[in-house]
Amino acid sequence: MSLDLSRERILLTGGAGFLGSFVLEELVRSGARPEAIRVPRSATDDLREPAAARRCVEGCSVVIHLAANVGGIGYNREHPADLAHDNLLMGIHVLDAARAAGVRKFVQVGTLCAYPKFTPVPFREEDLWNGYPEETNAPYGLAKKMLLVYGRALADQHGFPFIYLLPTNLYGPRDCFEWERSHVIPALVRKCVEAVESGTQRIEAWGDGTPTREFLYVEDAARAIVLATRLYEKTDPVNLGSGEEISILDLAGRIAAACGFRGELVWNPRQPNGQPRRRLDTTRAAQEFGFRAQVAIEAGIPRTVEWFRGHRG
Repeated sequence: MSLDLSRERILLTGGAGFLGSFVLEELVRSGARPEAIRVPRSATDDLREPAAARRCVEGCSVVIHLAANVGGIGYNREHPADLAHDNLLMGIHVLDAARAAGVRKFVQVGTLCAYPKFTPVPFREEDLWNGYPEETNAPYGLAKKMLLVYGRALADQHGFPFIYLLPTNLYGPRDCFEWERSHVIPALVRKCVEAVESGTQRIEAWGDGTPTREFLYVEDAARAIVLATRLYEKTDPVNLGSGEEISILDLAGRIAAACGFRGELVWNPRQPNGQPRRRLDTTRAAQEFGFRAQVAIEAGIPRTVEWFRGHRG
């Protein structure tokens, strides 16, 4: 049965962030009352503390847990303990508070960093436990994967209404373009735009360009999360992706073209490549709640570049 969002009081952790801001808008488009959506802020509600998690969940019937300590490959390499600690504690405390409050639906958003380093392509949900994640991302990925374990355990023991979603690499307007935390698309967009503006003819990209990735436009991801919130009721994890695989080399070329950068892109193989390949099998999402991506990367990248140019401080 479809969950009638107009009847629910919703806790949206991470709702002020990149993905969360789009999920908030999609919830309202799908019938949720704006005044019935609670968006905690880390400055006043530290979800690493059990009391803060209980305070945020109180009175809510649906929880969508997006809040995370997250960054790009450089940030992951520099902060592995923080990533493992913060994401595990936040998730466990929000899950415990939600179970105690008797919520009707708990939506945990995970990460593809949970998949094994050499997962066969396309990634199928059944392969999630067939090896250790790529080392740079493992502390973050394993912390998020343990929330799948704990949520399913709560479902098995207590009948807790838990679902778990695995979005691929996200991008789009409102992304994080800060050097320390940015992922590959916003990092390359910023480098290319600033090079064009300064007249720089050479920019550096990390790795050797050979890894492949699958990217999902943020508005598509938000739509998928809200669809799953309304329609999906199983504890089996679900991939959310576009089905498009692109090499980082080709991606960089597309971004450079969209930014008008015609200089030289220099690859730095001393920096990590990350996981060798990523492309998802998205059959389960299509079958279970009818999700298919709508925004192809050739449309999404120009939109991202345009937003960045118009919203810099």
